[in-house]
Amino acid sequence: MPIFWTEDPAANRLLETDPLALLIGLVLDQQVKMEKAFAGPYELKRRLGHLDAAKIARMDPEKLAAVFRERPALHRFPGSMAARVQALCQAVVKDYRGDAGAVWRDAPDGAELAARIKKLPGFGEMKVKILVAVLAKKFGVKPKGWEKYAASWHTVADVDSVETMAEAREVKRAMRSAKS
Repeated sequence: MPIFWTEDPAANRLLETDPLALLIGLVLDQQVKMEKAFAGPYELKRRLGHLDAAKIARMDPEKLAAVFRERPALHRFPGSMAARVQALCQAVVKDYRGDAGAVWRDAPDGAELAARIKKLPGFGEMKVKILVAVLAKKFGVKPKGWEKYAASWHTVADVDSVETMAEAREVKRAMRSAKS
């Protein structure tokens, strides 16, 4: 199922084809519109000239933060999100030799898949469930027992139009309100 999370077809294609872009988009999906968060990896790649986990992991943190701060800023909190993306890339390099897709490619079951995702910087319980749902619904990644670890509410995994994006945004807003 194609991804329609941004208004830019090239940004959507990157999310579909580059596992690191998908992970970065999910990390950035916090306190900004979902479309902005998921367009972030494409813009980061444009600014850096690559989306290479090893290169991002080794970058001078201040230089990466400056890239995030370039106008328009990649996120509402460019400094902290640059650090979070760099930590994510460092974990992908350390644990998966820079291959972000290896996070899920050979996970033997849903429990292991969820555990691997939860270990990544920037992924709490909610994002783990959302990513498991995205992997299953958009990429066919369904190791045994995955359903137990997937979001049971309407998320970006269910977005295939402007209307379903609005619905996902409303569900997210309602969940945030219920927490506070």
